[in-house]
Amino acid sequence: MNIQKFRIGKPFNTEAVILDFPIESAVPEYIRVDNEEGKIYISLPLDSQDIIYGLGEQMGGINKRGRKYRSFCSDDPYHTEEKEALYGAHNFFIISGKTTVGYFIDFPGQIHWDMGFMEEDKISITIDGTNADIYVISGNGENEIVKDFRTIIGTSYMPPMWAFGYQQSRWSYPDKNEINRIIEGYEKAGIPLDTVYLDIDYMDNFKDFTINQKAFPDFEKYVAELKEKGIRLIPIIDAGIKWEKGFDVYEEGAKNNYFCKDRKGNDFKAAVWPGICCFPDYLKADARRWFGDKFLTLTKKGIQGFWIDMNEPALFYSKEKYQEAVDYVKEYSGEDLNCWEFFSSRDKFTQLSNNNEDYKNMMHLDGTVCHYDVHNLYGYMMTKGVCESLPKDTLLFSRASYIGSHRYGGIWTGDNASWWSHILLNLRMLPSLNMCGYLYIGADCGGFNNNASRELLLRWMQLSVFTPLFRNHSALGTRSQEAFAFGNSEDFKKVIEVRYRLIPYLYSLVKKCAENNEMMFKPLGFEFKDKLSLECDDQLLIGDEIMIAPIYQQNKTGRTVYLPEEMTFVKLSGSDVTHKETLKKGIHYIDVAIDEVPFFVRKDKKVPLCNPAKNVDNLDITIAEYI
Repeated sequence: MNIQKFRIGKPFNTEAVILDFPIESAVPEYIRVDNEEGKIYISLPLDSQDIIYGLGEQMGGINKRGRKYRSFCSDDPYHTEEKEALYGAHNFFIISGKTTVGYFIDFPGQIHWDMGFMEEDKISITIDGTNADIYVISGNGENEIVKDFRTIIGTSYMPPMWAFGYQQSRWSYPDKNEINRIIEGYEKAGIPLDTVYLDIDYMDNFKDFTINQKAFPDFEKYVAELKEKGIRLIPIIDAGIKWEKGFDVYEEGAKNNYFCKDRKGNDFKAAVWPGICCFPDYLKADARRWFGDKFLTLTKKGIQGFWIDMNEPALFYSKEKYQEAVDYVKEYSGEDLNCWEFFSSRDKFTQLSNNNEDYKNMMHLDGTVCHYDVHNLYGYMMTKGVCESLPKDTLLFSRASYIGSHRYGGIWTGDNASWWSHILLNLRMLPSLNMCGYLYIGADCGGFNNNASRELLLRWMQLSVFTPLFRNHSALGTRSQEAFAFGNSEDFKKVIEVRYRLIPYLYSLVKKCAENNEMMFKPLGFEFKDKLSLECDDQLLIGDEIMIAPIYQQNKTGRTVYLPEEMTFVKLSGSDVTHKETLKKGIHYIDVAIDEVPFFVRKDKKVPLCNPAKNVDNLDITIAEYI
């Protein structure tokens, strides 16, 4: 590996990199430290043909050039074009062109990325601090650079095989009767199903590690009954602990000094779902262990998987800031407000959530480290602590992440929407996340916010069939979007059955990619260097065998696709191969029915298929045929 390590100041140990490297004696000229401003500036030239790959979970295309981004784990449910930061902070990118080089900035606080936005021929990076490790990775092309980077950050998390089955979720299925209704709906339609998710309403007043006994009487017995059917319940756990006298989890955390502090030395408090909460200091090993061990109260009841959420951390408001807003509005009570006074009053409340002043008042490691300076580590260290306590073969994935957390769990891409553009956004995030070590990944299929149409959900499923995490999830107040909820469910049955035919292949591929530090999803430009391949960002290579080109526009019965080499065009529907045709290199128009899953098999490659089943426990992974 050809890797240089440059150290600025005294960086906080993020544990992102697991291998030691000698530190270069001289920092290159393109890195400038301004101690007065408290920032590091990096300036890198861009050739007119250079492509920028990476940055993990971000908006925009596969090529990150021409936009601004920000690394600061953010609870933002509105993934619109102008957004610069989402839930993850993944500070690795590759400049690909005449010279192809990778860069990783190991810094746990905020970074601003100008990727040729203000000046087209320059990358300008601003690090909000003066302590960072910067790695420069040279190699023979993008695949080698990614492999070297993945080697130094450690082996990716590998989930159990059942976690590759189809999964159904909603905020919320509030009780046992509703869960039973959902399962019966799938059974009557004959649609495969492996898991049903429990969002926050399964808890007693939204308190972690509790069960609402009225909604789920004899929870352990119910979990076992569903497991007998081959269906697993997956509960959510949030980052904050309800501040409530007598609540045993809170009392233990307070007694043992496990919570983050404020600048006055008291336990830091802010509101999330249950009201005012305290926040475990996941940067402390003993607090991580304590919180992770709490999950065993649920695994002992038969739970085999978890999704962890709100761990950026998301803060609805702090008591101090809320009171400030109330006092401000009271000042103007009864007055004739002009527009600016009204906007100012309104903003006092809209700016309460995830306020940087609250993050700066939150302290780690017994008050020695400001949370704002290490903000991006919070969800990572939570995931680490949970993983290290759980039994092996437990499903675990998180919303917030930093490079390093890929060793402990997967991620989903958060609160997207039932928009056609978010199908394409889902596809574009996949290779960028793989570059940063995340293999068990997926989006909320069908979209979390807004209302999904039947057509949108089916077209989205034709992409999600290939993502390791295949979960249909939707929000409170939106229409039901279970696969049986749209009248005729036969089309959904056929598409989801294709997923089960592919599970042995997909599971083996993810396992291989984890063991060999490889990517599952790759841009065409990683393999082919012609102009159309380099510019393509609505098709992906999967492993060495497949190319996908999903339909992501409304009212389309097909699409144009570019083949960089001869490939075999295949369409599957249920147990049937509905189309198989060898196509030459070039541009083609393909028709895809709503009940078909299209993909392309590369020349001299083959894809194994098994027979579908109602869930993974009943899946015979013996290969039935090859495509």
